[in-house]
Amino acid sequence: MTAATHSTLFPQVPDSADAVLEGLDPEQREVATALHGPVCVLAGAGTGKTRAITHRIAYGVRAGILHPSSVLAVTFTNRAAGEMRGRLRQLGAGGVQARTFHSAALRQLQYFWPKAIGGAMPRLVDRKIQLVADAAAACRIRLDRGELRDVTAEIEWSKVTQTVPADYAPAAAKAGRESPRDPAEIAQLYAAYEDVKRERSVIDFEDVLLLTVAVLQDRHDIADQIRAQYQHFVVDEYQDVSPLQQRLLELWLGERDSLCVVGDASQTIYSFTGATPDHLLDFRTRHPGATVVKLVRDYRSTPQVVHLANGLLAQARGRAADHRLELVSQRAAGPEPVYAEYTDEPAEAEGAARRIRELVDSGVPPSEIAVLFRTNAQSETYEQALADAAVPYQLRGAERFFDRPEVRKAGIALRGAARFGGNDSLLDDVVDLPSQVRAVLSGEGWTTQPPAGSGAVRERWESLAALVNLAQDFAAARPAATLADLVAELDERANAQHAPTVQGVTLASLHSAKGLEWDVVFLVGVAEGMMPITYAKTDEQIEEERRLLYVGVTRAREHLHVSWALSRSPGGRPSRRPSRFLDGLRPGSTATAGRTAAGGAGGIERGIPGTRGSAPKRAQRVPARCRVCGRTLTDPGEMKLMRCDDCPSDMNEGLYERLREWRADQARSSGQPAFCVFTDRTLMAIAESAPDDERELARIPGVGMRKLTRYGADVLAICAGQSLAESTDHD
Repeated sequence: MTAATHSTLFPQVPDSADAVLEGLDPEQREVATALHGPVCVLAGAGTGKTRAITHRIAYGVRAGILHPSSVLAVTFTNRAAGEMRGRLRQLGAGGVQARTFHSAALRQLQYFWPKAIGGAMPRLVDRKIQLVADAAAACRIRLDRGELRDVTAEIEWSKVTQTVPADYAPAAAKAGRESPRDPAEIAQLYAAYEDVKRERSVIDFEDVLLLTVAVLQDRHDIADQIRAQYQHFVVDEYQDVSPLQQRLLELWLGERDSLCVVGDASQTIYSFTGATPDHLLDFRTRHPGATVVKLVRDYRSTPQVVHLANGLLAQARGRAADHRLELVSQRAAGPEPVYAEYTDEPAEAEGAARRIRELVDSGVPPSEIAVLFRTNAQSETYEQALADAAVPYQLRGAERFFDRPEVRKAGIALRGAARFGGNDSLLDDVVDLPSQVRAVLSGEGWTTQPPAGSGAVRERWESLAALVNLAQDFAAARPAATLADLVAELDERANAQHAPTVQGVTLASLHSAKGLEWDVVFLVGVAEGMMPITYAKTDEQIEEERRLLYVGVTRAREHLHVSWALSRSPGGRPSRRPSRFLDGLRPGSTATAGRTAAGGAGGIERGIPGTRGSAPKRAQRVPARCRVCGRTLTDPGEMKLMRCDDCPSDMNEGLYERLREWRADQARSSGQPAFCVFTDRTLMAIAESAPDDERELARIPGVGMRKLTRYGADVLAICAGQSLAESTDHD
């Protein structure tokens, strides 16, 4: 462990703003002190990016430059958000909002729904698959379980890329996606899925972002209220932002540039969900005045692991490769990566389990070991092999620690003992805090020795053992702490989802391992057909597979084991070969032609003072006045109509009804609520002014550039008294 990426479990809160900066390297300190204007942090794996941005927020808060409630830190997982909240609390910057995009948007949507939409907000569904199945039944299309998952993924991709059902086929073709079924069928299923949601008054997670964007675009008063609340934004893992998330971020920001983004294009591994590194790579283009800081000092991994990671990217191609960062290890030398070839997959799993058993017996904690694979289907073989070797393990992606029933029950028991411990016979003969916790949890199923075997009983014991270990660490850090103090700490951690470490070898897919690290990593199944995966056909897909392996390699701090099997099952034909990504890197292999990518060195690039993005600056908003009586308008509804509610209307009723009918058709075909096309107020304003051209239509509040581009021709044709068919023929 190193000072740059690890701290003690319960560090002392820094006593001043300057103390927050202690221990940061020059580039991390630059990130922490660059509190004004746009900042882009290009952070390689293991370079302490979370440390840099949490210290940045904490320094700004402790120095009185940032108010905690005015900062919104956004990341991509609840775990990462919880870790960020925990770190900020330890730095004396409690009160800062650290959330996922969805969590932040959902809170805003719930709060503003009565004002923006009215009525009760639709219920949010956790899983789409049943709704997709019902949509397929309505379309008389049979889907098996695999197809259901694939169609659901296509719907999610469509929504985060802001693609409506009618546009799915061309959008999927342009993006190079391989549709699981005929694109026309996917579009039909997508439209039917939206119909099912509307009929049942439910929304999904993508709707949360779509609806929040729609509200902020349509209601300037609500957008202004949110911008008044949040003055400063930090976005972690910026290479994973989707077009929809980027649009939401732009609406949160408005005209301001108080934004810090952090990411690494070489860790873009979620493009199948709509994520793109383009927003990260184009940041300097959009913000010429930005400060760009490159973090390349790797505090996580040994020089041997870093050498392999750099070697993987040296052979990469494409735009992300052009911006790769050349990592420089800050650790002492360690062992060389170990490469192993096996006859078949069960033998590979048994070999890994045997080596893990030796490591555990030598004193390596199981929680510091991980087995990483390309697909979740590979997990079962390793679960069985570890169980046979009597090695405890946990599956990554299981229920969150503080949500587990045994943990909730243990918390209730500890809280009761803290209140009424004097009357509890279990505590009669114990004096120190760890002994009290062990005594209380013994009544919940904890024992000094773990149960034999694996399964649910072992998992419950591991959860309770994690609480016992946490109590020991807590008492060591704060010798005077009481049981009540520990309960308060557990409550804080539960609120932040800051879980203690469970003692078990981690089994995880490479995708779910992102953001984690271990002393020992076993990368298994690194063979052609699995890495890269068989269905990766295009150059872009192959390069994403390379980046996925790079993420796996950089999870290891010290020991790295890379293995592959020549056949799938015992006795099978040994037709497999090691992954092409290892060519020239593993012993005995020949290197493929590499290339030197630009921008590898670390450092700081300062922007041009006073410059802004290349996009034209929006016109300053001026007071709106009633076009009838001239009074200044402040009510959003009146501002949209450009007249007082009391002033006479000259609305063309027939035009208004034709616009409403057209809007209903658009909403049905695009699978979105009618108000997302245009609100009633906007239609009334259009019917009153009956614009003749795009310039006049664009002046109407509620008609932004996107809607003008999408709907302008139709609206102008209706205003001119033409049928849409006539308009199309004329064009």
